[in-house]
Amino acid sequence: MEKEAYNVAPLEKHSDESSPNGAARIVEEKGIQLGEAADLYGDLQAAEEYGYVQRGLKSRHIQFIALGGTIGTGLFLGIGRAFTQAGPLSILLGYTFTGVAVYAMMMSLGEMATWLPLPGAIPQFCARYVDGAMGFAVGWNNWYNSAITLCAEISAASVVIQFWNGAQDINVAAWISLIIVLVICLNIFAVAIYGEAEFCFASIKIITIVGLIIFAFIIDLGGGPTRDRLGFRYWNNPGAMKAYKGTGSAGRFLGLFSTLVNAAFSYGGVEMVAVAAGEAENPRYNIPKAVRRVFWRILFFYVLGSLAIGVLIPYNEPRLLGAIKDGAPGGAASPWVIAVYRAGVPVLPSIINAVILTSATSSANAFLFTGSRYLYALAQNGQAPRFLLKCSKRGVPYYCIAVTASISLLTYMSCSSGANVVFEWFQNLVTIANLFTWMSVSIAYIKFHAALKAQNVDRSTLVFRSPFQPYTAWFSLFFFAMITFFNGFYVFGPFDVNSFVTAYVGIPIYFALYAFWKIFKRTKWLSPEEADIFTGKAALDAADAHWPVRVPRNTVERIWFWIA
Repeated sequence: MEKEAYNVAPLEKHSDESSPNGAARIVEEKGIQLGEAADLYGDLQAAEEYGYVQRGLKSRHIQFIALGGTIGTGLFLGIGRAFTQAGPLSILLGYTFTGVAVYAMMMSLGEMATWLPLPGAIPQFCARYVDGAMGFAVGWNNWYNSAITLCAEISAASVVIQFWNGAQDINVAAWISLIIVLVICLNIFAVAIYGEAEFCFASIKIITIVGLIIFAFIIDLGGGPTRDRLGFRYWNNPGAMKAYKGTGSAGRFLGLFSTLVNAAFSYGGVEMVAVAAGEAENPRYNIPKAVRRVFWRILFFYVLGSLAIGVLIPYNEPRLLGAIKDGAPGGAASPWVIAVYRAGVPVLPSIINAVILTSATSSANAFLFTGSRYLYALAQNGQAPRFLLKCSKRGVPYYCIAVTASISLLTYMSCSSGANVVFEWFQNLVTIANLFTWMSVSIAYIKFHAALKAQNVDRSTLVFRSPFQPYTAWFSLFFFAMITFFNGFYVFGPFDVNSFVTAYVGIPIYFALYAFWKIFKRTKWLSPEEADIFTGKAALDAADAHWPVRVPRNTVERIWFWIA
């Protein structure tokens, strides 16, 4: 794609400003923020008119966003349904297999985001390296996904509050309003405030999950009040794998496959660290570090978490099955809470429910941030209205936040039974949006890898180089395509129209977006030689010299710098 496609207006080009030396000069004279904007837009006047996002996310913000940023209610609540559906071994394998594919995708995304740490990132990579139509499709698909997931997490938080008796008599709309105001305030003033909030939220989630895994280990070995050593008792009775939509080996396989779909949804938002790359301090150092941390997030939170649940309770636990069937509020439907009740530790359920509440609020906060940045990236691509590029003096794209936050008003539809049906329909539209995002990332990386080779860039000179490429990207692409194609296997026996629409409506939506921009703008599939891998890079290279090197002064700082 030609560089002009990224200019916010058909302004006269100033060759000095868009050259590496010119970009370095602007960075020196005007600062990193304007230098990056001028290099990306090709014009200093446009950069000064619209402003640009600010690199206000510190290392600890980025690291904790990578570890726990978008972990919402899925890990605490959603995992319970998959567990009762497939059994402990199936859920352990499902989360492990999907985790491997997610990590492979994240390594690809990490390499691209380190090369060009741009705000929003993913729509820009797809538009630059693959096709403008793919950038349009994935950008709007991601924005819609983020906006509706924002609503879903706000709705979940408002329901979780009703776990406590005192909150049940208060209209749920009051809780929705409170949470909407909170997440807007955390996003609208400065990205550093958002970063601090996510640092605190993620810390709570990390401490809780680590504590629950330790708790599971103690209870499993007989350290609970009942002194009953569980071991792998429930893997023998009722069993390690539960048959689903069938019997025997075929049913157990379908049960395992159903956990792949559930795990893919639970991992949703893991790519957020790349979306935040455009506002991270010293991104060439912090983004690779954060991407590598995703491995530990997958291992400790999801894999060990699913193992812990599998040894604490059986998949046919009556209270868990009843809570899921009745749609019980808050932690009542959490396998962790059920495990605590069984272990005889009465104080923990309220604590876990409070953590679920903070997780839902944190996830809503994160999706408002990512949705606004996807919209900002679309505006930079020329695929959204130009006014969305306007940033405050603190580098906040406030129009993007306002537009995305306005969608959160749909959450009030969940307050009435009739409107709730419509609200659930909106949610169904994004059930596989994450899978399309990850497939688009994989395709973008495959093209990026080819572009580096075609344009004589030696990968050994890259700051961050992901291993086994491009085979890693091809593996993740195949895995996510398989889940996308077969995710609705359960609707065919017997065939159910509503379930079929829920499972597959996201596919025509994505391709309709792609076809619209393809026809409207007559874009073409870019060759490796045509891919734009350099626009905006000169200013980023010049800014690298301005980031201070953190040198630990003692052992405590050495440990902290390793963590964050």
